[in-house]
Amino acid sequence: METVSLCCDPIPIKSPDSCKELHVLAVDDSNVDRKVIEKLLQISSFKVTVVDSGSRALQYLGLDEEKNSTRFDDLKVNLIMTDYSMPGMTGFELLKKIKNSSTLREIPVVIMSSENSLTRIDRCLEEGAEDYLLKPVKLSDVRRLKDAILKSGAPEIDQIQTQKRKYELDDQSPKLPTSIDCHDLNLSTSNSPQQSVGKRARL
Repeated sequence: METVSLCCDPIPIKSPDSCKELHVLAVDDSNVDRKVIEKLLQISSFKVTVVDSGSRALQYLGLDEEKNSTRFDDLKVNLIMTDYSMPGMTGFELLKKIKNSSTLREIPVVIMSSENSLTRIDRCLEEGAEDYLLKPVKLSDVRRLKDAILKSGAPEIDQIQTQKRKYELDDQSPKLPTSIDCHDLNLSTSNSPQQSVGKRARL
């Protein structure tokens, strides 16, 4: 099984079948939660990129202003799943930055949280979140999200970001997608009640 984690230095992995897979950027500061959501996504045949903070997610997406930011030109992200409560930049702040971006605003963003707060849920949905999932996220939640993306036409947003456009670079880097080779995985999650709250009409 091949995956890429951006918690440290990212290593792109090429795959001839990667174009057939939907790509999810998962953001969570908890190592345990990252592993859980990564396995759930892999079981559902997603390509997965995991990062441990909102700032790393912005680097990956090309929305930060640091010169040493990570650049994976031409990668396409079909879905962003982010934890709400993270140190530094919260998932809500990351959501706002994505929805305020002219190049990324169409990418669906799903908020994950262990807190079932109607105020928090409404706040996220009003800001543009496509769904709000209560942790622990279940396999049925991930599969429902995948079905919704496929039905909506799987919007693919080119990750040739603002800085590249600003300097009008004409050269195009080869695609460097991350990929996974899914195998049967034994994954046990908490038996606590699970609930998903979101824009059901859209997802």
